[in-house]
Amino acid sequence: MNAPLFKQMLKINLKGISNYAFGSAFYILLMFWLYPGIAQNTGSLNELMLALPEGIVNAFGIQAGFGSMEAFISGEYYGLILPLLLSIFSIMLSTGLMARLVDQGSMAYLLSTPTSRRHIAATQASVLIAGLLLIIVVTTAAGFIGYAMFIGDRYEFNGSRFLLLNVIALMLFFAIGGISFFVSALSSDEKKALGISGVITFGMFGLDMLGKISESVQWLRFVSLFSLYRPSEIVRGGGDAVLALVILFLIGLAGFIAGVIAFSKRDLPL
Repeated sequence: MNAPLFKQMLKINLKGISNYAFGSAFYILLMFWLYPGIAQNTGSLNELMLALPEGIVNAFGIQAGFGSMEAFISGEYYGLILPLLLSIFSIMLSTGLMARLVDQGSMAYLLSTPTSRRHIAATQASVLIAGLLLIIVVTTAAGFIGYAMFIGDRYEFNGSRFLLLNVIALMLFFAIGGISFFVSALSSDEKKALGISGVITFGMFGLDMLGKISESVQWLRFVSLFSLYRPSEIVRGGGDAVLALVILFLIGLAGFIAGVIAFSKRDLPL
């Protein structure tokens, strides 16, 4: 990794990363602020949830109900909004760090320096990973701040499960980011890279949703990385989170390594 390049690219992209981070933090704080009012009607909400079709409950990740703070946010935020937010972030930043620079000709300036292609690609990958890490750290910190400000000891909150929820979200988008980075490293056209990464990412998200809704097509989930991300099971203490973390980490690592190697070997347009 090239430290000066890392600092420069992080500085260039810091405003965008910060927007996602503080947007996520604001939403988490909003969830903690709203929960005391929600908690007073937990019984009615759980009855309403039981009246919904099972497929809808599964699709929106509200199987855990509303009996605890982490169960509430697992469905309201971690089940849908955060995955969409970080999917967009991963696709946009990975494309901006690689394919956009090639498409606009800016990569030629980086390649004219003594830094090798592998070091340039590894540095760009590090910027994406650092961005994801920053968003998750800010989101996690905001959650604990929200708990201290709005919840206290009034309602049940399992901090270790909330922390695990954030760690597995980080690993999911480490994997998604690795795949998107690999696509971007192979592309000379920014729009093409965005399109391919978007189809892969939101295609997997859609397959996972369809598999949740209907048992007849449940097998579709097993071709999606999102099937390894089960926030409602995590907050209930179920599922094999460690296995999911390992698989997602290995997929992400393979994607980033493949992207670095592919970029170092490909022919670039002059």
